[in-house]
Amino acid sequence: MPRGYEEFTQNIKKLTGVDLSLYKEGQMKRRLTSLYEKKGCKSFQEYFRVIQSNHEALNEFLDRMTINVSEFYRNQKRWEVLEKKILPSLLASSKKLKVWSAACSTGEEPYTIAMILSNFMPLHQIDILATDIDENVIARAKLGLYPERSLAEVPANMRQKYFTQEGSGFYKVADEIKRTVTFKKHNLLADRFDTGYDLIVCRNVLIYFTEEAKNTLYEKFSTALKKDGVFFVGSTEQIFNPINYQLETLDTFFYKKI
Repeated sequence: MPRGYEEFTQNIKKLTGVDLSLYKEGQMKRRLTSLYEKKGCKSFQEYFRVIQSNHEALNEFLDRMTINVSEFYRNQKRWEVLEKKILPSLLASSKKLKVWSAACSTGEEPYTIAMILSNFMPLHQIDILATDIDENVIARAKLGLYPERSLAEVPANMRQKYFTQEGSGFYKVADEIKRTVTFKKHNLLADRFDTGYDLIVCRNVLIYFTEEAKNTLYEKFSTALKKDGVFFVGSTEQIFNPINYQLETLDTFFYKKI
């Protein structure tokens, strides 16, 4: 394993604001080593010089560091719970929902939220904030063009209504869905959180953080929710002591602010 990882993490933090020490070290080192070898570097120090001087290499590094595996309606049964149980309850007390898709990757998640909300209200009333640390994936999310495999779980009526085929094996999400989402760059670990959210969705991201970082994030997400607001996490991210964060379990992977 190349040496100098600790110094590399300090340099990266100064350059990008990303604190690699909050990620699981073994996992992060393995991921970076493959990038490393691809660039022909012989040390983390050398690799940092490449990242520092080459914008493309920096974007590639950020892309690899932030796991961008996403698809529409990922773990579809959970989205059914959101649609049939969580949203009706939230909408009973507030007609306009403040929604945040955190660590949104290439946009499948916030666009899925918009499609589900379109069953409850006109699209012009839907306003979703979607954030990610990686400008590359935000650019791809704004483009709204996806390979067919990303649409595997999309219900037939939604696919017909909100997607058009573009060339061979690609689909574009409708402009009226795109208009419901505002994309912004945001670092979960370093940047401040807005407050008053009815629904925060952050899925399949927290597993990459250390326990300490996870605890900090659970506290920040809880503070960002309004009373009775809901936090929706990924299928490997069950919160075992939600009460520690002023949360209670509503359903599997759904937590309510108390």
